[in-house]
Amino acid sequence: MDALREVLRSAYAAESVELLMADYGLSVLQAVAAQPCTSDPVPVHGSTAGRAFGAQDPVTEEIGDRVRIHLPVTVRGDRLGVLVVVLPSDGAAEALPELIDIAEVLGHEVIVAARDTDVYLRASRRDRLTLAAEMQWQLLPGRSCSRPEYALGAQLEPAYAIFGDNFDWSAGSDGLMVYITNGMGEGIEASLLTNLGINALRNARRAGIPIEDQAALADQAVYAQYRGACYLSVLLLDVELSTGRVKVVDAGSPQMLRMRGRNVERVDFEAQLPLGMFEETDYVAQEFQVEPGDRLVFVSDGVYRTIAPGGEEYGERALAKAIASTRLLPAAAVPRAILRELSVHRGGPDPEDDALVVCLDWFGGQTP
Repeated sequence: MDALREVLRSAYAAESVELLMADYGLSVLQAVAAQPCTSDPVPVHGSTAGRAFGAQDPVTEEIGDRVRIHLPVTVRGDRLGVLVVVLPSDGAAEALPELIDIAEVLGHEVIVAARDTDVYLRASRRDRLTLAAEMQWQLLPGRSCSRPEYALGAQLEPAYAIFGDNFDWSAGSDGLMVYITNGMGEGIEASLLTNLGINALRNARRAGIPIEDQAALADQAVYAQYRGACYLSVLLLDVELSTGRVKVVDAGSPQMLRMRGRNVERVDFEAQLPLGMFEETDYVAQEFQVEPGDRLVFVSDGVYRTIAPGGEEYGERALAKAIASTRLLPAAAVPRAILRELSVHRGGPDPEDDALVVCLDWFGGQTP
């Protein structure tokens, strides 16, 4: 950030330069500083910086003879935060395209720098994470991702005390693999179980093994460690980018709902055993087709089994209504919006169980 400030001051006469990072709960933006939490967080909802973050477009404020520009900082669809630059009004319009490029470059540099420093991670947390949550967030690929064929978004609750729910994805030149996991148990035990399962799946995936065999190998790894006492529910998808054909292994409780047009319906697959429940379980992949314009929403049982104060379960109908109400939002914003609806049903902000929402928008295969 010191280097960036010097460059922007000398090249654009910038008076101030600040990077605001989105927190784990996607509720506030916090400044990157040598000493974290030394300035007040900026709310994502109802602020100018939050508007730039949500819309993923620059937002400009006139302040006398100066202008404050809020620039989204995003890497391959993963929303990191907002770069705020104050500079003289004269020449600001001409500088804006270059500042947009600089914000994009900054995002990539932050990802690289975060391997060697905690400065950016510390700016991303409003509160202290539990140890289990620390392990889970470090396991994730990101919270959003986009390519011409698709856009992905995901969010976990409670963000600062998550247990065993998790998601993973891997994009290739011709395919996309997505995992939705729901580990049993609480705290560190749940996090350790999920870490084992995800890394076993990744190990098999990186060896080029099909998803049904990925599930079988991960099943063996979990069973070898826990002997059936603990197991991992998982929904695995392998999307062929050129055609939209999807192979699925349904091994547990995560559910998938599809919105096609204005119609939202649950898509059921053949239920198979969770990973690690029994020794040497065989898994079979099913197939289905996604069409351009389809939105797929994946949820853990902490979403559809949430109980209201009056005892009413959230259920499929309420979930379908929440999905329909978010149809105009981009995929990256959908999970947070659904979880806000869930908190209203729950009657409070703090869930008793993990809640995971992943959204996949399919735009269609790209012709060469």
